[in-house]
Amino acid sequence: MKQGKLFVFSAPSGSGKTTLVRHLLTQKIPLGFSISATSREVRGAEIEGIDYHFLSLADFKQNIAKGSFVEYEEVYAGVFYGTLKSELERLWKLGKHVLFDIDVKGGLRIKKQYPDQTLAIFVKPPSKEALEKRLRGRGTEDEDAIKTRLNRAEKELSFATQFDKIIINDDLEKAKKEVLGLVEAFINS
Repeated sequence: MKQGKLFVFSAPSGSGKTTLVRHLLTQKIPLGFSISATSREVRGAEIEGIDYHFLSLADFKQNIAKGSFVEYEEVYAGVFYGTLKSELERLWKLGKHVLFDIDVKGGLRIKKQYPDQTLAIFVKPPSKEALEKRLRGRGTEDEDAIKTRLNRAEKELSFATQFDKIIINDDLEKAKKEVLGLVEAFINS
């Protein structure tokens, strides 16, 4: 496979996109997960090259200047996330289609660069209240972080209509079946 298909999953934090992406990776489909690069610090048990490619802020900016990214975004002040071109090449060499779990702006940039080979899927929570309940239920962030994520979710939800498909994740098993069907149909198109 010279260049496989690209599957972009974007959503506000707490919508369930990562759960859906992980589900797809357990299926018998030649999918590979694109490991994002970030300039933020390692959290908890995260592992370089597994969870993220951790770059210093200076290295991240140097890679921007070299044109090493397919897309990147300064998500929070001084904290960049992006997709290295080398990630796509690595997965395509392995004969895999590329699966992304990224922010909305980055997802739309990938769709713009690879319009015919990208399926962009936006995962929506059933409601803003459900989203807040999920974020609080994680127990991983303080009140300020939750408020920041909820404010960011408002902006992210406004981009939903620019994606190819919108999945409302109000029933996880139904959402898993729906994304599997979408991915398989796009691979075979």
